[in-house]
Amino acid sequence: MTSIITGDIINSRHLVNPEEWLVPLKNLFAQEGKSPELWDIYKGNSFQLEIRQPEKSLFTAIRIKTIIKSIKDIDVRMAIGIGQKTYSAPRIMESNGEVFVYAHEQLERLKKEKGTMAVKTSWAEFDREMNLYIRLSLIAMDSWKPKTAQLVNLLLLNPDRGQKQIAEFLGIKQSAVSQGRKRAHLSEIMEMESLFREKIKKLDL
Repeated sequence: MTSIITGDIINSRHLVNPEEWLVPLKNLFAQEGKSPELWDIYKGNSFQLEIRQPEKSLFTAIRIKTIIKSIKDIDVRMAIGIGQKTYSAPRIMESNGEVFVYAHEQLERLKKEKGTMAVKTSWAEFDREMNLYIRLSLIAMDSWKPKTAQLVNLLLLNPDRGQKQIAEFLGIKQSAVSQGRKRAHLSEIMEMESLFREKIKKLDL
């Protein structure tokens, strides 16, 4: 059992320099393994990434969201597929299995529904419940301004650092960090992410 995140950058043509999102995204993907076996960026604005620990997939999607939303005028649409991979090719784009089908089908659905994040597995009840929670969380995430997304990314990267340390690193007041967390609804989003991990581990993987 594995997970696949398939996505595309929304409004990427608005950027003069695509390296603004390509470089940080590649750095994040490289933490999961080598390209093109485990990840690839193609068609200029689309990507596919394998997360071999399915319980980590939503956290990774949130990290991707913070990176892309840190840049003005663009966003990201992502489908998380969780299931079996029946063939591993040297390039992820040539691998196959139900997990790739799930991710592709969900991404196409998101395009039609103008959504930005969803999960698909073989467990319909899990999908129904978690996608409701994800949609509610997206009310906040889709509204993040670049500075808010940058702060969230830093907080996710440094979970052991206190708000005072984060404030000192950014050169801002501690109260600004606290307000930024609240504005981002980070506590609620991470509660949802924690619930996702718990439910994934209880599934018959």
